[in-house]
Amino acid sequence: MGRGFALGVLDKAEWMTLAMTDGEGKPYCVPVSLVRDGEELILHSAMLGEKAECLRARPEVCITAVGDTHVVPEEYTTEYESAIVRGRAREITDPQEKLAALWTLTRQYCPEHLGQFDQMAGASLKRTAVFRIAIQELTGKRKKYGKDGKELKFGAKE
Repeated sequence: MGRGFALGVLDKAEWMTLAMTDGEGKPYCVPVSLVRDGEELILHSAMLGEKAECLRARPEVCITAVGDTHVVPEEYTTEYESAIVRGRAREITDPQEKLAALWTLTRQYCPEHLGQFDQMAGASLKRTAVFRIAIQELTGKRKKYGKDGKELKFGAKE
């Protein structure tokens, strides 16, 4: 699938899995809520903890996102759409840039509470880490069946 398809999966995924490597070279992955801002993904975290420590020690990451899924029992399979990102994280330390990134996250996940943003973000800014992950590689994949029950091949429309 093309880049536009993969970006669409990233945009609609409610959560993604972030895979990292800790300072000792051990793998670590965790489900996270990310939002895309152009060619970057925004992530927030506690200032202290394994996730933040991993990103600071080794900023190379891999992220998987799953969009729509549907089990097709008669075919013993699942329809799905997914995207994989390989990228590099950088921590945002400038308070204004952090607020802008948190605003982007809030607009995506809490649009009905934007009026409370200044109060909530101001109260938590010092204890919140924010990272931007540059999308360096992006792939997308899907498995989907048409109305006739046959699998749609690459590039086919429903």
